[in-house]
Amino acid sequence: MNRPEMTVGELLALPAMVEVWPTVGRIYGISRWQTYYLARTDGLPVPVHRVGERTLRVRTADLVADLGLDSLAAIKAAAEPDAADAA
Repeated sequence: MNRPEMTVGELLALPAMVEVWPTVGRIYGISRWQTYYLARTDGLPVPVHRVGERTLRVRTADLVADLGLDSLAAIKAAAEPDAADAA
């Protein structure tokens, strides 16, 4: 079962560093194989850090910045429902 992409609230609640799979794959909506492939070939839009021998992690701050949510105004706009949708 595929989980949907992550919401802004879920993204902002993440710890400082997250594993490439499943978190980064879920954020970008890509498969496990593709996530690891892009991580190994520097194809992800954020820097990947190797922790230990096998664990690949990404800084949450880098994900937030890449998604354009690095300003408070952008976070509020993405987190609030559209006024048109509420009407």
